[in-house]
Amino acid sequence: MERSDVYAYPYEGNLYINLTNRCTNNCEFCVRRGADGVGGHYLWIKKEPTAQEVIAQMDHLDRYREVVFCGFGEPMMRLPELLEVAAYAKERGKYTRINTNGQANLIYGRDVTPDLTGLIDCVSISLNMGDAQSYEDLCHSRFGLEAFPGLLSFAKAAKEHVPEVILSVVDTIGEAEIEKCRKLAEACGVPLRVRAFIEPER
Repeated sequence: MERSDVYAYPYEGNLYINLTNRCTNNCEFCVRRGADGVGGHYLWIKKEPTAQEVIAQMDHLDRYREVVFCGFGEPMMRLPELLEVAAYAKERGKYTRINTNGQANLIYGRDVTPDLTGLIDCVSISLNMGDAQSYEDLCHSRFGLEAFPGLLSFAKAAKEHVPEVILSVVDTIGEAEIEKCRKLAEACGVPLRVRAFIEPER
């Protein structure tokens, strides 16, 4: 199938922004392994868009509860574009959320969380597992065993600049692992959200 030039797509009452197909993880459970999109939207894109190309597709923002940076890749790999699009959304009174793997500080080699101040209302970080080795076995980060402590550090730092920070896990990892993750979230001072596994749309 030909790749898409759609970068803003409606899903479950929100407007989702697909900035990139690149990711620092290669998670075993990732929907990309068995599908080409979600909610009927094809999410493999022809190229990475400029902020203005995304903004040009953000019509009728009043229809949506939130603007969510989440597509077929790690949105914070395009941090400058993400911030520009978020500023556009905030100027129009929209709630903004990033769904991320929490590795942005490792990607950029600095603490990027202050950049989110006033532009992002919620950061939802995929914790996935309860320790570094289990995380690496499941998520295969390019940062190896540094990824897990890096994302926990990112969560703690983000709390200082973003009103709402959440750690999330998929419900298929089992109760014992979920409990380990709950304790980690408590140690970071943020809530844990247990989300349902998304079956690939074949």
